[in-house]
Amino acid sequence: MKSKLEYIWLDGTEPTQQLRGKTRVKENFSGKLEDCPIWNFDGSSTNQSAGGKSDLLLKPVFICPDPDRKNSYVVLTEVLNPDGSPHETSGRAHIEAEDEDFWFGFEQEYFLYDPQTRLPLGFPAGGFPEPQGPYYCGIGGSKAFGRQIVEEHFDICLEAGLNVEGINAEVAAGQWEFQIFAKGAHNAGDQIWMARYFLERTAEKYGVDVEWHPKPLGKDLDWNGSGMHANFSNGLMRTCGDEKVFTAICEEFGKHIPEHIAVYGAGNDQRLTGKHETQSIDQFSYGAYDRGASIRIPTNTIEDGWKGRLEDRRPASNGDPYKIAARIIKTVKGASV
Repeated sequence: MKSKLEYIWLDGTEPTQQLRGKTRVKENFSGKLEDCPIWNFDGSSTNQSAGGKSDLLLKPVFICPDPDRKNSYVVLTEVLNPDGSPHETSGRAHIEAEDEDFWFGFEQEYFLYDPQTRLPLGFPAGGFPEPQGPYYCGIGGSKAFGRQIVEEHFDICLEAGLNVEGINAEVAAGQWEFQIFAKGAHNAGDQIWMARYFLERTAEKYGVDVEWHPKPLGKDLDWNGSGMHANFSNGLMRTCGDEKVFTAICEEFGKHIPEHIAVYGAGNDQRLTGKHETQSIDQFSYGAYDRGASIRIPTNTIEDGWKGRLEDRRPASNGDPYKIAARIIKTVKGASV
């Protein structure tokens, strides 16, 4: 039997990378990652190499079934140079070593856009829908826009084996969110990118675009932006029962504002303004239950006796989860706990 293997990778588009993909056929394929051969592509067509020696390699790093195509798999790959070293566009290479002691829960927000009007679904051409209020977790034709796409994407992710834990309509019209939990930075990043791929391809069937920009409607309008809130913990946080541990970690994050913002997504300055449930990009704060802080200490963490997680609310919807997770791990490990 012949199987279709869709190889996907991150290109060199700036300031935000985009997904690319091409398909190969393999006979009697086992479905296992180790049986996916390294492939190549023309880097000059993806902003990743000059026109002369343009061959780059695609190293398979994650595989899952493709529920939307017959006899098919999706293979997430890392881009390598011809000598086998990570290409400069590889966010995965930012993760120094896998550490499954770190758990991540990413809350991926996004807008569904009409490519003709270049406005979110639910926005009339040349105008605006009713102000924010009824759309968050809203139900009904005048509140939820694009649900068919969202539900189909949800089913595809679950059938593919991705650890999607939920979905909901978000604060702005045409804005949605899915959540993914994973152990280890590589696994968390792989699953987010795979879920993003499935979402873009599902929306494509309906003639709809996915807008990942953190503030597509502009920072001066009264509409929420899109983030990718990063919930994180390690073994100490999950078991310590000590408020001082969480305070020390939060304080350490406050010492590295530029380093975090540098990898939290392009255009994030338009979103992190101190409004719409955000802290200003040049400031840092943390607090219990505080959705306007840089880092929120969740209710459950406190109620469970200071055991659990923290939520960094600053990462943007277009941020690279590999880079975000790598930076979070580095900062947590640097805390004096």
